[in-house]
Amino acid sequence: MSQPVTATMASGVQAAERGLALAVEAVDLRFGGIHALRGVSFSAAPGQITAVIGPNGAGKTSVFNTISGFYRPAAGRIKLGGRDITDVPVHARAALGLARTFQNIALFRGLTVLENIKLGGHHAMHAGVLAALAYTRSARSEETALREEVERKVINFLEIDHIRNQSVDALPYGLQKRVELARALAMRPRVLLLDEPVAGMNREETEDMARYILDVQEEWGVTVLLVEHDMGMVMDISAHVAVLNFGEVIASGTPAEVRRHPQVIEAYLGAESAVAA
Repeated sequence: MSQPVTATMASGVQAAERGLALAVEAVDLRFGGIHALRGVSFSAAPGQITAVIGPNGAGKTSVFNTISGFYRPAAGRIKLGGRDITDVPVHARAALGLARTFQNIALFRGLTVLENIKLGGHHAMHAGVLAALAYTRSARSEETALREEVERKVINFLEIDHIRNQSVDALPYGLQKRVELARALAMRPRVLLLDEPVAGMNREETEDMARYILDVQEEWGVTVLLVEHDMGMVMDISAHVAVLNFGEVIASGTPAEVRRHPQVIEAYLGAESAVAA
């Protein structure tokens, strides 16, 4: 029987050393005449949970897509562990330890839970295309090792052993979101980007996901950057919060500091309500 993940991971101090700092520096992003991001700067401390919040249309997903390499900024830099990755391709960022989930579930329909999760680890395999197609001894060995690691560290950790052979199509929404998190963890991330991880979930599912995110940060030492609309969860689990509005950072600090910031209150409630507050 597989060991629980907590028995196989390093101590909390050693784990925290595995996370990388992530920095967004003066990033500008334009789509034609639309100025989506204006000099956006903030950072995510290694081994900590940082949240990016803001009203709809504030630029949160644009920031995520810029960090993960889907968008190239007109100006500014993205740094991972002190290294400038602004011009690094998407797949190479994954090799450097950057993984993400998506706002809209992006699982491979028709595949099982285990097959979807294993896809997250394939970027680190060394067997070439021909070896994989021929399923040579080295390819089989890597595939077996990947499966064992996924089962030991990821499936048990997220408590989804009972569904690992089911097709993802048949799963309820909350479990699909958990499988997507599992696939990202199979990439062995040092920085994990979570795009609205609890969107559409009920309260019980949200509490479960919040617990898993905290465990990823505490036990695995992963740096977590999340975009989320559930302010209760954000304020409960985040060490630092950056607030966007109309493509600009209007506040940055601890959850308590951000909660009291007048510009944040105005952005969420409107000027009249902010005055009343």
